[in-house]
Amino acid sequence: MDKILEAVVMSSYPNNVKQGLVRRVIEAAKQPMDSEQCWSMLELSTKLYLTGDTKYKREIGKEVLEVYGHYHPEEFEEFFNVRFLLSLLQEGYGPLGKRSHYVLDYIQLGLQFILESPSANNIFSLLRIEVLRKVCERPSPKQCAKISKLLTQHPQCIPTGKHQVLFCQQLIRCIGQFQCVSEGEEDIMEFLEHVNKVSGLLQRIWRTQTSAILPSLKELFTIISSTEEQEAPSNALASVVQFVPLELMDGVIRNLTNDDSITDVQMMTAIGRMIDWVSWPLGKNIDKWIIALLKGLAAVKKFSILIEVTLSKIEKVFSKLLYPIVRDTALSVLQYMLLSFQHSHEAFHLLLPHIPRLVVSLKKEDSNSATSALEQLAELIHCMFFRFSGFPDLYEPVLEAVKALPIPNEDRIKHLLGQNAWTSQKNELACFYPRLASKSETGKIGLINLGNTCYMNSIIQSLFMASDFRHSVLNLTEGNSQPLMTKLQWLFAFLEHSQRPAISPESFLSASWPPWFTPGAQQDCSEYLKYLLDRLHEEEKTGKRIYQKLKESSLMSQAVEHHYLNKTLIEKMFGGKMMTKIRCLKCLNVSSREEAFTDLSLAFPPPDRCLRGSTSVLPVEEVGPQYIEPPENLNQLTGSPWILRKPPKAGDPAAPPKPVETLGFQEPGELADPLSGNAVGMDAAKDPLSAFGEQACAPKDSRSVLDLINYFLSPERLTAENKYHCEKCASLQDAEKVAELTEGPHYLILTLLRFSFDPRTMKRKKILDNVSIPVVLKLPVLVTPEDTEEICQHGKDRAAPGSGFESVVYDLCSVVVHSGISSESGHYYCYSRECTDTIPHGQPQDGEPKPASDKQLDFEIQWYLFNDTRVSFSSFESVSNVTSFFPKDTAYVLFYRQRPGRQSCPLLDRCFPEALAEAGRPHSEPSLHKDLMEAISKDNILYLQEQEKEARNRAAYISTLPKSPLWWRDFDRDKDDDNSSGGCSPAAGGGGSGSFHGLVF
Repeated sequence: MDKILEAVVMSSYPNNVKQGLVRRVIEAAKQPMDSEQCWSMLELSTKLYLTGDTKYKREIGKEVLEVYGHYHPEEFEEFFNVRFLLSLLQEGYGPLGKRSHYVLDYIQLGLQFILESPSANNIFSLLRIEVLRKVCERPSPKQCAKISKLLTQHPQCIPTGKHQVLFCQQLIRCIGQFQCVSEGEEDIMEFLEHVNKVSGLLQRIWRTQTSAILPSLKELFTIISSTEEQEAPSNALASVVQFVPLELMDGVIRNLTNDDSITDVQMMTAIGRMIDWVSWPLGKNIDKWIIALLKGLAAVKKFSILIEVTLSKIEKVFSKLLYPIVRDTALSVLQYMLLSFQHSHEAFHLLLPHIPRLVVSLKKEDSNSATSALEQLAELIHCMFFRFSGFPDLYEPVLEAVKALPIPNEDRIKHLLGQNAWTSQKNELACFYPRLASKSETGKIGLINLGNTCYMNSIIQSLFMASDFRHSVLNLTEGNSQPLMTKLQWLFAFLEHSQRPAISPESFLSASWPPWFTPGAQQDCSEYLKYLLDRLHEEEKTGKRIYQKLKESSLMSQAVEHHYLNKTLIEKMFGGKMMTKIRCLKCLNVSSREEAFTDLSLAFPPPDRCLRGSTSVLPVEEVGPQYIEPPENLNQLTGSPWILRKPPKAGDPAAPPKPVETLGFQEPGELADPLSGNAVGMDAAKDPLSAFGEQACAPKDSRSVLDLINYFLSPERLTAENKYHCEKCASLQDAEKVAELTEGPHYLILTLLRFSFDPRTMKRKKILDNVSIPVVLKLPVLVTPEDTEEICQHGKDRAAPGSGFESVVYDLCSVVVHSGISSESGHYYCYSRECTDTIPHGQPQDGEPKPASDKQLDFEIQWYLFNDTRVSFSSFESVSNVTSFFPKDTAYVLFYRQRPGRQSCPLLDRCFPEALAEAGRPHSEPSLHKDLMEAISKDNILYLQEQEKEARNRAAYISTLPKSPLWWRDFDRDKDDDNSSGGCSPAAGGGGSGSFHGLVF
């Protein structure tokens, strides 16, 4: 019968004819027959099954085997013996070089017919040993899947005892070497199926023998932590972790993170490879294990590992959001990586270039998965904006990309940041602050944040960029008996000459620390600035050393000369004077008091307050860029506002007041502003207060610095409980109080009073109004002709009785921005530029104003953005628009520099020509004293040595890192393929084969 069957199978008849003949042979096989005939048929069917060159032949062999196993069990048992199976497993079947790949399938097929036979136990024992040997030989994924299928169907063949643990470990090693060699989608799906069968076997074993889990996991960690392997282990290992019971997670992670035998490099390698598992589409709970290990490392303060791994892997994790099949896992890991990386902006900033493209891709996908991911991503981005504010130039494209998505409230943001931080002790991360590879391309140097010290850093950088003040500080001589000023000099010198990207202001912080400040807490930068300037002023004032005196001038009276020579550096640079006058509305008696200031605190007017129709004679106005010619003599000075406030008589004309002005660009072809310079039009002259009020009133929903200055200088009525005690009337009377500037500071500091106490919440709240900032400000300073005549004896005509105002022009040089909604929290950064004298003293005095185009240099001076260690180029456009893009980022402290020359205060212009000539001369580099130069040189050498050492360590570390595919290919593929839905989207049915292969491998 075997000969007949073989002849039929090997014949050239059509398969349907063969099938009929085979059916007859198989039916005949169900009848009793002798043992020899059975053996012949079993040998033939074995040959067909194992070596058949077509699927049809193998199916015929399988059918015959099943019939003989069922109808001739004794003969089948005798044929299917231990010796035969051992030969099959160890030597194979078929000619050399063409051994059959179906041995395991054959054994699985035959086992079902000998389960009740006496030889079954011997066969099971043999298979328990042989499957272990097979696994140790590292079979292919397909063969491993066959072993798993065999053992899953016949668990009696699974190794037991110690061999079972060894079997699990070796099976995991097999999985670690799995590679899919084909990029075809069918082949990839087949590969995933093989991996799933193998990992499923491990799950079955672990369910019955939990004692095998921990040794298996130890072997898994050994594989992924190895730094000796030429190739990284397969991501298929992710399929193993998904079956580990989550209740074991805490113990496993605790043992790993507290194992002193595991080196940092091994741990770094292991967690890096685990993070790569987010690419594995079949993994469940992968994100939970990755996050648990990251948290475990944070618990034992392995911050250096966390930082290195996060920075090297976060972009790859982010790129996987393109693929719906792994999106949830990737997003979960990404959220933890970003929300826990709170000591530095580095990780978040790595993602900034890629966020807009990802958002576009997810919107294009238009699926529930994509919509959910977009909302979670937007929440994450706003958390990062909140935590790392001060980068408007980098954040604007990202903000534009997510502007249509929901914005989380501050409580939600604080909750997310609070529950994910590596540690609540910020000083534990002090040594891990952003490491900058090189100095900023701007040439400027940053300041290290020492724990919520951005308030100090922004103030120091603003003072440093005040070039006149900086040069004066750097020019201080040794032994000046001013300890705090000396520390500031050293800090400025390092900011000027250090080779480091950023330096630590720790020494200056400890010296300038206000005693009531809480260490580690956010503070008010304005409060710190006032304290610092006051300390520096008092230190010099107490007599430790006065700066070199100005040259004697024959134009000075002794009184004025003595007054000027005894000014401290702070008074010279930041000091101004203000006259406060109170007029009794009954007797019209005026009392006045002059006081010094270093900054003007500008309150916000009430929401309904508009300067239109105000009785203020000092409104602010917007004028074009041009030279402001001073009057030929002081008789041209505008009259005092107090003269205007007498009870008006019929027919008295109103004298035109002197405005506070700002200088700005005029659009080409635009008519000159009637308020430009001194060109006050006839309409303004007819009703000056109305005209100025019209110009000063900001748009309905916005304010400007002009409004705040006008409000500051406008009269205040003292009535009801605030009545004034008039000495002349000897009683309380209604009165009017007004402030007038009598001496403009060289550097004008304006503090916008954004923080007010809310009695309802018992907290200080912030006024978030957007305030437009003029780049050039023209400020009125009160000048008394009598004083001027006494000082400047060459005046042509005697001034008229009373006092008048002269314009002092100021250029914006720094803006300190507060990001946040409370003075006790948030972040400070600053915009600054190096204000220089744009109008030399050699300017022709022909009375002809220069064209506006020549003045545009003032707007083209380079702006810089200082944000702790980071310094970048910026622009006035960014300064102006920051609050429009980021509503919580508002200008808080402004620095203006007085412009010397013909636009400045006539009192200084005419009475101190030598001093102004010195100020107008370009600054040369100050020569530092010997000790300071040596300290900077030594530190620069030390920095170079540190760089060399770090470069060597970095090279050694990188050589140990596992190699992984280039993450950016995912983005390039998405960008180049406009028709792609971003990967294996549900709509696309899994996407193209190429993209799928790129995802998994």
